[in-house]
Amino acid sequence: MPNASLLETFATPTRTPFVIEHTAEEFTSLCPKTGQPDFGRIILRYCPNTVCVELKSLKLYYQSFRSEGIFYEAVTNTIRDDLTALLSPKWLQVASKWRGRGGIHSRIIATHGEVPAPWARR
Repeated sequence: MPNASLLETFATPTRTPFVIEHTAEEFTSLCPKTGQPDFGRIILRYCPNTVCVELKSLKLYYQSFRSEGIFYEAVTNTIRDDLTALLSPKWLQVASKWRGRGGIHSRIIATHGEVPAPWARR
């Protein structure tokens, strides 16, 4: 499975609420049925509580999916669960957008907490 122990944090720079959005344009995992690569875009949005995720560690964590045979839905929910456990954010949203396969494009959204309306439909 992907390696959540790669993830690191740093203290949130302010107690004033703010939103962080990180986009990974080159996410890769493997189709568990065919073994072929799946290419996607991962968008992480969250309102930190006391810590933020460190970007290099997030990149390494995402790369740990490259050799995993895992469905889109499991990718998205695993990322949500691992980051929620690490960060304990006020709210968190993970949206994955997958390149087309067989004429079907997929977008999966997994959330933690109540995502404010301006961010819920992005």
